[in-house]
Amino acid sequence: QVQLVESGGGLVQPGESLRLSCAASTLISSNYDMRWYRQAPGKQRELVAAITNRITTTYANSVKGRFTISRDNAKSTVYLQMNSLKPDDTAVYFCNAVYIALGRDYWGQGTQVTVSS
Repeated sequence: QVQLVESGGGLVQPGESLRLSCAASTLISSNYDMRWYRQAPGKQRELVAAITNRITTTYANSVKGRFTISRDNAKSTVYLQMNSLKPDDTAVYFCNAVYIALGRDYWGQGTQVTVSS
């Protein structure tokens, strides 16, 4: 069982930045692909960014050029750097870990990001 704990959310104004962190309870190294999802009120959960065990990254079109996902395997932590935030980025952000060998995934509890003036 993998436990994921997100942190770094908060209330910011449009144009500002936040960095989210996701700490895993196990070594993520080469065994896990890591992802960030978000869910806004009344909307479906959507994939924001992903980073594979080989450090290949993908992004939703809505965040390309503004968000950067990275991972520090030694710290078992994944980050989401969010710049030029917009009100549409307001959502609960969830960390997701996929155990590659079995296709099993794990979720964190989420962290709230609110972008408002």
